[in-house]
Amino acid sequence: MEPFAFQTFPQRVVFGSGTLAAIGDEIERLGHRRAVVLSTPEQAASAGAVAEDLGSLCVGVFAGAAMHTPVSVTEAALRQVTALNADCLVSIGGGSTTGLGKAIALRTNLDQIVIPTTYAGSEATPILGETEDGEKTTRRSAKVLPEVVVYDTDLTLGLPIRLSVTSGLNAIAHAIEALYTQDRNPVISLLAAEGIRALGVALPKVIVDPKNREARSDALYGAWACGTCLGAVGMALHHRICHVLGGSFDLPHSETHAVILPHATAFNETTVGTLLRPAAQAIAVEELGPGLYDLSLRLGAPMTLRQIGMLEEGLDRAADLIVDKPYWNPRPADRHSVRQLLDDAYFGRRPSLH
Repeated sequence: MEPFAFQTFPQRVVFGSGTLAAIGDEIERLGHRRAVVLSTPEQAASAGAVAEDLGSLCVGVFAGAAMHTPVSVTEAALRQVTALNADCLVSIGGGSTTGLGKAIALRTNLDQIVIPTTYAGSEATPILGETEDGEKTTRRSAKVLPEVVVYDTDLTLGLPIRLSVTSGLNAIAHAIEALYTQDRNPVISLLAAEGIRALGVALPKVIVDPKNREARSDALYGAWACGTCLGAVGMALHHRICHVLGGSFDLPHSETHAVILPHATAFNETTVGTLLRPAAQAIAVEELGPGLYDLSLRLGAPMTLRQIGMLEEGLDRAADLIVDKPYWNPRPADRHSVRQLLDDAYFGRRPSLH
């Protein structure tokens, strides 16, 4: 056994069906009575329903969360939260809403209760990514880790198939990078393999029967496991690429992760194939990068950057930005190799290890 360090985080997780009813109890358990509920505009109705259920425990709703957590949106939300004298935040939705809650918490130290409705996994991490002036920056801070996460399988039964697939693949990306990142450890490697397995089994069932409660529960469990991996260890080339494509080119978050995943995985698999064997075994394939490509194809995920709004003339600039501020990666990623990876992802070529 190689030497390692393992850091745990103080977070309460409530998982099950019908757990949304416990939000009021969780607010009171934290000692608060003036919650503001956060959501995107698309989930304003859900936020309103939560606010109504909370009754006097809720003092307002901010339904303006946006993808990639723009600082301008955070500032607008912060003004409302301050004016309402809120003492905690309740975030319902996917990564956009969770990101907004984290950004506010960073600036105020307010406690967060997060109710995930996708498989993004960011609720399990002390990581915040914010976008300003066309650049996305990330940071780790205990201040942004939500105090409570309430997973309610019922809330995912209506999650559209496309978003189920792309956010599930996004979660898998977190776990795959955790297997080879610089500060990996055996505890997180076990959890990573388990999260990949759970999602690899659940997602094909979800696309056949979106109301399959067992599959939805397994997928949500897998998302928690994969998100916990992301929170516990560092990130590498895959996440650097996605942060640039999202922050500087405004590509949709989970779709970008889904497209890049097979290519970034195959790129690193040639160097750390042994470390990635648990992931390959979890989805029953011999070669992980090509196997993830085939899985994405079967699930109906977007397969090219072109499909999700990337312009070919932007690939050169993207490559420049990626290598300008690189993340640690097990295989050296120079400008030429990154540009080739982006080209393969743009046209949707099946990755090869040979």
